[in-house]
Parts: sequence; C-alpha cells; structure tokens
Amino acid sequence: MKIVRFLTRALIYIVLIAVAVFVAFPLLSVIGSAFKSNMEILTMPEVLFPKKPTFENFILAWNSEVFNVPRMLFNSTWYTLSNVVIILMNSALCGYVFARGEFRGKTLIFAVFTSLMFISMGSITIYPSFEILSGLGLTGSLVGLLVMSCFGIPIVNMHLVRGFVNSLPKEIDEAAEIDGCGFIGRFFKIILPMLKPIMATLAILAFNGAWNDYLMPTMFTLSNPKQHTLIIGIMALKSSGQGATSWNLMFAGTFIALVPVLVIFAFGNKYITKGI
Repeated sequence: MKIVRFLTRALIYIVLIAVAVFVAFPLLSVIGSAFKSNMEILTMPEVLFPKKPTFENFILAWNSEVFNVPRMLFNSTWYTLSNVVIILMNSALCGYVFARGEFRGKTLIFAVFTSLMFISMGSITIYPSFEILSGLGLTGSLVGLLVMSCFGIPIVNMHLVRGFVNSLPKEIDEAAEIDGCGFIGRFFKIILPMLKPIMATLAILAFNGAWNDYLMPTMFTLSNPKQHTLIIGIMALKSSGQGATSWNLMFAGTFIALVPVLVIFAFGNKYITKGI
C-alpha cells in the first residue's frame, strides 16, 4: 500500500510540475527576451535566456517618445482602479438584488440576463457604442469607457455574488430587518462586509482584464495619445526602431507592464482561492 501511495503521489507531482512548466514558459520567455538584443531574438528565438543580458532595452523603452512610462502608467492605474470599483459595485448590487430581492418578474429578468452569457456580440457593439459616446462628447478619452462600464451587466460576476449571498443564512437579514434596517441598509451594513472573499476574487480578475485591455482603449483614445495606456504603448514600441521590428523594446515594455499584474496576483492569490 505504501508503494502504491508513493507512486500515486509521485505521478501527481510529475503532472503538476509539467503543467506548471507549460503555464510558466510564456512568462519566462518574455522575461528572457526582455534582456536580449533584437538580433539575438530574431536569430535564436528558441533560446529561452539571453547569452549576453543587457539592460539597454529598458533604457531605450523608458526614454522612447511613443512609450511615456510615467504618463501611461498613470493612465493605466486610474483607468484600471476605476473600472474595478465600477465592476465590483455593479456585481455586488446585481447579485444581492437577485439573491435577496422579491419583485415581480424576477425569475424572467434573471433568465434573460443568464441567457446573455451564451450570446457573444463580439466587435459588433463597438461602432454603436462609439456613436453613442460620440454624441455625448466622451470619445477620445478613457472616461467614455468607464461610462460604458457603469451601464454594463457583469453577468458571470453577478452569478458568483448571487451564489455567495445565497450561501449566507437568511436569519441574518431577518435579524437586521427586526432592528429596523431596510433592504439597501442590509446590503451596505450586513451583506457587503461578508462578501470580502468573493469581492477580492472579482477585484483581481477585473484588474487583470482592465489592465490588459487593448482593443477598446485603442479605439477610444486613437485621437488623444495623452490618454494611451501602457498596453497601447507596448504595441507602439514594436515599430519605434529603425528598419526591423523592435521586438527587444516590445518585450522590455511588456515586462514593465507585467510587473503590476504579477504583484497583484502574488498578494491576491490566497483571496482568489478563498473566493472560489
């Protein structure tokens, strides 16, 4: 029995190590390429780590006219944090209403929202959204995207919060109601503080999505370079050199943009696990 147990555990570890290597390989490739020269990237792409590491890529990327790191870092930070707050509030309120609220048509409305999970409009909605925000004078700025987020329906997040709220005993609500706490008051005073695990999970996922968003910020800030985020700047680095594509600068910029995400995930990993 001990031998079988040992072999089983060894097999599990082998599989987990293989999966970890497979998942970590792209990250290690980006980090290694960030310290390579452009010639080494083009001639020896199969080599994971550089033969002659250089920090020149970071210096050139930091001083590049198309990659203003302080300004783009500021844009990415305030846009991402604002997006996270909006998504969390929308998710928490929607999940709470569908979990604890009692109103006519609740089941039908929830079914309609749920059905939207299986309908992907893709890029079809970009043009009408752009036209609406253009009419409001909100194009050319990241503020327009935040306005869109305010009216968005985070369906998956709503389901997660609703399931979490349903797992809480209703006696808590009843006790608060006896003490004179209303429906909205119970949310902010009782339910919301108890949602910390799931809210932390959603915050980290929302941070990752907003920080790495490329298409929408590019579309809405095309005419206003001062509103560009780090991800947009990385793509601009690709063609900032002379002649060949500057992959070395692009990888250096990618490494700079990766650092905040890695830090967030390193500190928030336990909350993701607890929330799930």
